[in-house]
Amino acid sequence: MHAVRIAGAGSTAFSASPERTGRDLFGEAARIAIEDSGVPRADIDRLCYGNFAGTVTERQGHQGPLMAEAAGVTAPATRYESACASGGVALRSGVEAVRSGAVDVVLVGGMERMHNVTTERATEGLAMAADDLYESRAGVTFPGAYALMARAYFEEFGGTRADLAAVAVKNHRNALGNENAQFQREISTTDVLEAPTVADPLGLYDACPITDGASACVLVSEEYAENHDLNASVSVTGSGQGTDSLALQNRESLTRTPATERAAMVAYDDAGVAPADVDLLEVHDCFTIAEVLALEGLGLYDPGDAIDAATSGETTRDGDLPVNLSGGLKAKGHPVGATGVSQVVELTKLLRGDHVNSSAVPDASVAVAHNAGGTVASATVHVLEVRS
Repeated sequence: MHAVRIAGAGSTAFSASPERTGRDLFGEAARIAIEDSGVPRADIDRLCYGNFAGTVTERQGHQGPLMAEAAGVTAPATRYESACASGGVALRSGVEAVRSGAVDVVLVGGMERMHNVTTERATEGLAMAADDLYESRAGVTFPGAYALMARAYFEEFGGTRADLAAVAVKNHRNALGNENAQFQREISTTDVLEAPTVADPLGLYDACPITDGASACVLVSEEYAENHDLNASVSVTGSGQGTDSLALQNRESLTRTPATERAAMVAYDDAGVAPADVDLLEVHDCFTIAEVLALEGLGLYDPGDAIDAATSGETTRDGDLPVNLSGGLKAKGHPVGATGVSQVVELTKLLRGDHVNSSAVPDASVAVAHNAGGTVASATVHVLEVRS
């Protein structure tokens, strides 16, 4: 099996960019990643591209060749869709392609553009990640679904809205100075608790924003990196994917995420690491409760124990286990199809030492990216390690 190195990583700014097209956004992210890698475009063997709602928001299917053209490559290109985990699934496919020896260089990326349509239309597109028959038609929205999960968690394990607020405050603070983050401003616990309620117990600041943006990275085989003298010190050493029932009503528990648990188990075993080896993470915090559930699903906390991880400072910038140093989906933003790739872009920079928050983790060598789709009906987990 061939080792996989990350030779280049790049993202656009995450923002509201209704004036830009999806191909424009992805072309920029791809250019940054390719230039960062030092790999000639002609050497790229494959494009694995994540996008979820483009057929609704841009009326554009068949995006693979379109984005290959935008990136300036002629390699075979495929679009991957797994709701908010689309980017993570595209990344996993790219990793598997290099590992198998089928290719030496893969451009992996993702993009979403949703501010060019009304909020109602964007919400309609996002709702397609839920069970249409049993959830969407009954009026269940994702804020409502995650509110149900939060209420179930509070009932089973305890916790308060202030504990969830600490997650939002932490991630907004982490986004300060991240030039690509959508929200580069600090918020207080009071701001979170006094914000309008979206779906009790979740308020406005418990939710991530609608975002336009793109991310990309260049994966290469270790042999290619050595033969071309590339500076590719970060490797993808573990990759896992998990699935769960689409509708909440079909799950045994609303307080556990088996898709994450399964993906993590595979990824850790693949990399030969344990949860205790992890130095930092980027997890899928589409809502504040989602970060709590992710940390438990990843085996970093026992069920019921992650609710006060941010409150106690354990997952803050200066804590023992920094989580979402990029700002997370909460503050960095959530361009759906790009999110799973953007997490790896951020972690790569953090591990290389060229991220604005790298000083918080100077000795980090093992990182985890967790990307989830819907109410975690899909999940990918990737382990990144610094290798000489």
